[in-house]
Amino acid sequence: MDMDTKPENRLDPVTFEVLKNSFITTVDQMAEQMLRTCYSFVIYNRDFSNALHDAEGNSVAQGNYDIAVHVGTLHNTCKEVIRHFEGDMAPGDVYAINDPYAGGTHFSDVRLVRPIFDEDTLIGFSQSNGHWSDLGGSVPGSFDVTARDMFREGMRITPVRLFHKGRFCSDVANLIAAQTRDPASIIGDIHSQAQATQVAEREILRLVRKYGRDQVTRGMEEVQDYVERAVRKRIADLPDGTWETVDYIDRDPAGGEGMIPICIKMTIKGDEITYDFTGSHPTIGSMYNSAPGATFSAVVAGTKTFFPDLPLNSGFYRMIKVTAPKNSIVSAEWPVAVTGFLMPFEKIMNAIFEMWSKIMPDRAIACAFNLEYLLAGGRDARKPEKPIFMFYEWLPGGWGGRNGKDGADVTTACFGTGLMSQPNEGNERVNPTRTTEFQIKQDSAGPGKWRGGVGVQKTSLLLEAEGAVMSYICDRERAVVWGVEGGLPSMPHGLTLTRAGSEEPTWLGSVFSDHPVFTGDEFARPTAGGGGFGDPLERDPKKVMEDVIDDYVSIDRAEKDYGVVIREIDRDLCEFEVDEAATQAKRAEIRAARTEWARSDPQEVARKYKTGEINALDAIRRYATILDWETGEVLPKTTEQFRESFEKRTVAHWT
Repeated sequence: MDMDTKPENRLDPVTFEVLKNSFITTVDQMAEQMLRTCYSFVIYNRDFSNALHDAEGNSVAQGNYDIAVHVGTLHNTCKEVIRHFEGDMAPGDVYAINDPYAGGTHFSDVRLVRPIFDEDTLIGFSQSNGHWSDLGGSVPGSFDVTARDMFREGMRITPVRLFHKGRFCSDVANLIAAQTRDPASIIGDIHSQAQATQVAEREILRLVRKYGRDQVTRGMEEVQDYVERAVRKRIADLPDGTWETVDYIDRDPAGGEGMIPICIKMTIKGDEITYDFTGSHPTIGSMYNSAPGATFSAVVAGTKTFFPDLPLNSGFYRMIKVTAPKNSIVSAEWPVAVTGFLMPFEKIMNAIFEMWSKIMPDRAIACAFNLEYLLAGGRDARKPEKPIFMFYEWLPGGWGGRNGKDGADVTTACFGTGLMSQPNEGNERVNPTRTTEFQIKQDSAGPGKWRGGVGVQKTSLLLEAEGAVMSYICDRERAVVWGVEGGLPSMPHGLTLTRAGSEEPTWLGSVFSDHPVFTGDEFARPTAGGGGFGDPLERDPKKVMEDVIDDYVSIDRAEKDYGVVIREIDRDLCEFEVDEAATQAKRAEIRAARTEWARSDPQEVARKYKTGEINALDAIRRYATILDWETGEVLPKTTEQFRESFEKRTVAHWT
């Protein structure tokens, strides 16, 4: 709708601005309500989002801390509720839905939707979405990597009424909670989310009393039109054109060796953007598939990153078109498993970052680390009153280097920047675990003229537990976080497990589910840093030395990756110095040899890795070779795909 064609209906600027900000503040108040009343530790660490919608279900406002993954899907679930209950809604009703095939994300994200009535007139909806730590299914936490269909993932909730005219439908709620491993927390979170939606109802009706119903509903319409006009104007000012790229999922656990491509072509024409996923791989035999709603949300989140100053609502969505092959990894349909949609989600975001970096080079950024989830569950022998525990944790990592600035260190994933880094003390209180190490991971950042941000290393010990199993949901063990403009990759993800009484860790990698663990077992995993931006041989040697002083970079990798030779004088006093002559010679040596290194015989690289002549970072950053990091065997198809990416993003930019 073009508001300029009907100025007589426009709100005055002051009222418009007050309502626009009031809508956003209302959603922020919903978040505060959830933080103070939620039962689960997962939601407390901000794995939730809220929204305000108009009477048609379009998003009017998001909060300032809503996580990226949810926001592009909430209008879909609101519209699905309307479709089911239209004509049968009443004040005090609250509906639940978690259906990823109806435009949602995955089963764990359960949304509660409340219609907002002014007297007998429906004027909008409020929605609260929280990640429930368990929805049933085959493994604790409901994240079974090996699931090929939804029946092993947990409970699918199509729109259902949880409150009817203000009366709590305890029979329905108890039925839902009884299918989970932590029913008491589920009931608590239902009430928390319902109260959050009531906060929004209260605030919107307060605005109605102050400004009148027509003014408020017109404001809901105009804030969407405002965002649409602003974005279309900026898109129209950009040159028309087409950009394309590809990123990968590590593997199909049910298939052969080789990475799974996600192909994206972005076209700007006039004031609209089209994202075309033609060429992307068909759905795979695991839960690492994305339904259309989640894919659209990834597109929105990636694009919005380059327009940070604008509010986000359905007005932003109007100029975006997405096309995707049916039954592809980015357009999965019932009953294909989709709980691990976050893996393609982040690949889509990073691919969009890469394309928009060409259009807006002042905001250019390399690849960010991949979100990982560690889930363990069993019987907590310390607490007979609450025997089942659910350990569900994610870690921060590094974002990509930027044009003129290093990447953000130890930051939550682009998947959900509103997420908190979970406090060790909180996890130790609610789970039989103890943190034995949590620190910055040296050499995790992708080297570049502007290095990536650094990741972390965390090690935990399982305490008194019985019948416990562990699942790890991750990626980028093979499709390693990449650099751009000549920058180098980061490092592979993966978890190691050391059994109680053993000194030898076992590499379990980045994809496994239902793995038995026992009291005294120790599990460790790093998160990767971000990819490097620009040629690392062009980084100021003094900056490399500062990274060595900060323990971000080792002396060994400073020489191998940056060609900077550093002498240690007194580590305790942080005294180091750059050997300028040796650095100049080393950089000349690397510059002359590195293209040939990147095209070395992969079998020879594997031989060196097996004999200990080189390590995983050498294989990735110097020789562009992907191995089975446990056995040292070459992964030929994966290496071919990785080298194609390395040639395009890195080698082609070396001078």
